[in-house]
Amino acid sequence: MISWIQREFQHHFKIIFGVLLTVTIVSFIVTIGASPGIGRADRKAIVAEFYGHNLGSQADYGQLVRDAQLSVELEAGGVNMDDEQLKNYALQRAAALHLADELHLPAASPVEMEGYIRNLRVFAGDNGQFDAQRYANFRANLQTNGGVTEGDVARVLSDDVRMGRVQHLLEGPGYVLPSDVAEQLDRLDTKWTVAVATVDYGSFHPPVSPTDAELSKFYDQNAFRYEIPPRITANYVDFPAAAFLGGVAVTDPEVRAFYDASPDRFPPPAKKPDSKAPAPSPAAAFAAVKPQVEAALKQEKARRLATKAASDLAFDLYENKVAAGPALDSFLASRNLAVKPLAPFTQQAGPAELGGSSDIAEAAFKLTADRYFSEAFPTPAGAAIVIWKGILPARKPLLVEVRAKVLADYVENERRRLFVDLGRTLRDELSSRLKSGAAFENAAAAAAAGASVKIEAKTVPAFTLQTRPPAIDDTVASTLEHLAKGQVSDMEVADDKGYLVYALDKKPPELSAANPRFAEVRAELAAYSAQGQAAGYFSEMVAQELKRIEPAAKPE
Repeated sequence: MISWIQREFQHHFKIIFGVLLTVTIVSFIVTIGASPGIGRADRKAIVAEFYGHNLGSQADYGQLVRDAQLSVELEAGGVNMDDEQLKNYALQRAAALHLADELHLPAASPVEMEGYIRNLRVFAGDNGQFDAQRYANFRANLQTNGGVTEGDVARVLSDDVRMGRVQHLLEGPGYVLPSDVAEQLDRLDTKWTVAVATVDYGSFHPPVSPTDAELSKFYDQNAFRYEIPPRITANYVDFPAAAFLGGVAVTDPEVRAFYDASPDRFPPPAKKPDSKAPAPSPAAAFAAVKPQVEAALKQEKARRLATKAASDLAFDLYENKVAAGPALDSFLASRNLAVKPLAPFTQQAGPAELGGSSDIAEAAFKLTADRYFSEAFPTPAGAAIVIWKGILPARKPLLVEVRAKVLADYVENERRRLFVDLGRTLRDELSSRLKSGAAFENAAAAAAAGASVKIEAKTVPAFTLQTRPPAIDDTVASTLEHLAKGQVSDMEVADDKGYLVYALDKKPPELSAANPRFAEVRAELAAYSAQGQAAGYFSEMVAQELKRIEPAAKPE
C-alpha cells in the first residue's frame, strides 16, 4: 500500500534516512501523564497497557517504535522524521493493528505478501518497477546483519498488509469539491517561465556599530542566551597509556591478526603518480606497514592496561570506603598517585583536559559528596577517574564577561534584519528597471552593484510544478503561489541565500472538466481525502487510549 504514511511523510519531511540496515534504536521512553520514578528502584514498575503494548516498559515501547520505523523504511523507500513524529506513527500503527484483531482480519496470505512486496519502494529499481536483484541483495544483507532479521521484516510487512485492510474499511468516499480540483490543477499544471536572482548573504556586510545602550538593551532582552549553566568543579586521577607501554609485549601473529582485522586503517605508502608498478600483495602490503601496526597494537594494549588500573582504583576506593579529603590523598599517595585539577565544566561539554567527553560530563553530574568518584573512563591519553569537588550553580553573567559574544550576536542579528530590508529594496529596484525595458540579467547586475552584494541571475525555461526542474527548489516554488505574470516576488531567504523570482510568463491550464487531467486530479484528491479520514480515526483511537491509561501511569 502506497498509503497515507508515504504521502504524509513525503510531503512534510525532507532529509532521507540512511539505508535500512543502519536503523538504530530510538532511545526515548514515552511519558504519559505524571510518571516519576521511571528507572528508580524505590518506585513501582509502571504498567501502561496500550493496545497490547506496555508503554511503561522501555523494551516493549522500543520494539513498537522499531517496528514503526522499519515499516516506514520499507513502505516509502527511506523517509526521515523526528522522534515525536515516529512516536505518533508507532502509536497509530498499534491502534490500527488492534482494530484489525477486533475485526478478526487474517494474516496476509503468501500471494498478498508477494504482491505487496512488489510495490514497495525500497525494492524499486531506477525505472520505478520491482527489481528482483535489489530484493535479493536486501535478503542477502539481512543474513549478515546483526539487527534486523528476515523474521522482523516478514512480521512488519504482514502487519502493514493488515493495517492497509483496516484503512481501506475506514476510508470514506473522499468527497472533493470542483473548486478544490481546479485549485490543485492551477497549482500543479500552470506553465511558468521565470528568472531567478539569487542574492548571496555571505557577500552582505553592512556597517553595524551599536552604542553601549543598544548593546545593553539587546543583552537584557536576550539574557537567557548567555546564562552560564551549572558547572562541576572536580579533579581527576590520570592513568596515561604511556606509563604502561614498557610492560606491553606483542607477538608477530598478534600483529598480523590486528592488521587483518582492519587493513584499511594502515594504508601502504602512496605510489608515485607516474608509477606503473602493480598493487602489492597482501603480504607485501603488511610488511610495508608492520612497524605502524605493531606500535598501534602496543598502544591499544597499553590503553587497556590503563583502563584496568583506573577501574581497580575505583573498586579499591569503594571497597575500602575511602573518604574524600586527607584520607583520599593518603590513599592515593600510598599508590604513587595524585589528583590533577580540572577546569569547571558543564553537563553539555565535558572537561577539556579529558577530551571534552560527554560521557564523563554526564557521569560527573551524577556524583555527590557521598559518591565522590566516578568509574574508569577512557581518555585520549589513556584512562582516568573523576573526583567530585562541588557544583557551581547557574548564573547570569555581567555584560562585561560576555560582551564579545553579545556584540557578535547583535551584529549578526542586525545583519539578518538589514538583509531582509535589502530584499525589499532590491525587489523595488528590479521591478522599476524591468518596467523600463531592461533585461533581467542587466537589472540584477545593476541592483547588485548599487547594494554592494553578489547576485546571480538566470532564466529558467518553461516548466510546471508537476515537472519542475532542479533549479526550482521548494524556496523558489513557494514564491509562485501569489505571483502574477510580470511581477517580482518578495525575497525569500533560505540557506544564506535570498531568492527574488520574476514571472516572465504564466499560462494556467484549463480548469474545467474539459481538461483530461481534471478527472485524474479529482481521483487523487478523493483518495487522499479518504485516507485522511482513516488516519483521523486512528489518531482518535490513540488519544482515547492514552487518556484511558493515564491513571495507570501514575505511581500509587
